[in-house]
Amino acid sequence: MFNYILKRILYFIPTLFFISVIIFLLSKSAGEHLTCEEDERFSQEDCRKEAHEKGYDQPAFYFSISTAAHPDTLHRIFQEEHRIALQKLIGQFGNWEQITTYYQALNSLDKAITINHSKYRNNTSITMSKTIKVLYGQYKIPVIESHLQSLEATSKDSSTLALRPSILTLKNAFNEVQQKATPGKLLCPSFQFHGLSNQYHRWVTNFMSGNFGVSNRDARPVAQKIWDRLPWTLAINIPAIFLAYLIAIPLGVYTALYKDSAFDRRISFVLLLLFSLPGFWVATLLVNLFTTAQYGMKIFPSIGISSLSGDVSFWHKLSDNIAHLLLPIFCVTYGSLAFMTRQLRNSMLDIFQQDFIRTARAKGLNEQAIVWRHAFRNSIFPLITIFGSILPRAFAGSVIIEVIFNIQGMGYLMWDSIFARDWQVVYTVLMIAALLTVTGILLADLLYAFVDPRVQFSRNK
Repeated sequence: MFNYILKRILYFIPTLFFISVIIFLLSKSAGEHLTCEEDERFSQEDCRKEAHEKGYDQPAFYFSISTAAHPDTLHRIFQEEHRIALQKLIGQFGNWEQITTYYQALNSLDKAITINHSKYRNNTSITMSKTIKVLYGQYKIPVIESHLQSLEATSKDSSTLALRPSILTLKNAFNEVQQKATPGKLLCPSFQFHGLSNQYHRWVTNFMSGNFGVSNRDARPVAQKIWDRLPWTLAINIPAIFLAYLIAIPLGVYTALYKDSAFDRRISFVLLLLFSLPGFWVATLLVNLFTTAQYGMKIFPSIGISSLSGDVSFWHKLSDNIAHLLLPIFCVTYGSLAFMTRQLRNSMLDIFQQDFIRTARAKGLNEQAIVWRHAFRNSIFPLITIFGSILPRAFAGSVIIEVIFNIQGMGYLMWDSIFARDWQVVYTVLMIAALLTVTGILLADLLYAFVDPRVQFSRNK
């Protein structure tokens, strides 16, 4: 038993590692958010400090595999647009030394234009500044040459004449990039080890310590936003899971025990009907029929979590919250109930055909003991498997149900964050859901061994 548990845990660790890497890469593909880039009052130095605080100036992973043309310091350029343009230039010419000289000349000209604008404040320096911003993200040769010629032409103005040497330096630097190209380096692979000072290590250690970062939308801690929403998700899903198991177990057992009876046929028809109904359709129908007097009967309060205002007693508030949650709980329960009942029924029918059940009946054992002590215990594996898949939903939320009923839970938070492009929240919730999914599978494996000690872990499984 101990070896079984140990091996399952050892499988759990690399699985979680690979999932976390995938989610981290997805978060990186969404881009890096810097507050300073949204406000022109912040300087490049302010952006550099913020990037350093968030770890954006570190390499992405423990190691990287690239070409000999790519440097191991490219990650220090924290502006994503700049970094992508430089990577494209490296992919064309392969000479990082000349490319970095060109990039430094671009930075120097940018600073000189800023100083010139603060002195003269004319439209020419504004136009040149816009051209520099375009050049930062540009890697196509004709476009770069066209903008360099434009800069040279505008430098003939008396107010920008002092910028002409810097523009010529930039133009010469780009000419050297083209003349001293070394495409051969692009064919030579290069392995670079970065150690623990990388963005993934920082991200995963912060996550494991509960530091989920700050929301890009309202600058609130992501952990605080999650904790504020989690109670409502639990208030829906925990009762739903409890009710689903409470009803599914006796229904599954007795429909198997009385197979092909009128009771079995009726229950099977109802369960098949419930299982085939989409959750969003049922939720919308319930809202229209039972919360709106215009279309149906206003038996339940309207959507949301409360319709009370002002100071009310605890019991009034509790009863009002429960009334608002009854329909969402039903919507989450019925689908799981139908599926679990069918799974348990099929499993019980298989067990009833086993020799040990016939032997128990031949010995004259009580039928209730046969059903619950022998058949049910050996049929419980599908329910354990389902529990492993239900666990993440209890914490990560039922997105569609929460949105339709306007329940401010984890599912609604996920939905709202996606449309608001608040990726810090989205990928944190996604990582929590992945962690709970793997944990649920691990718990299911451990429960298998607890329910039936004959379960053994082998290489054949």
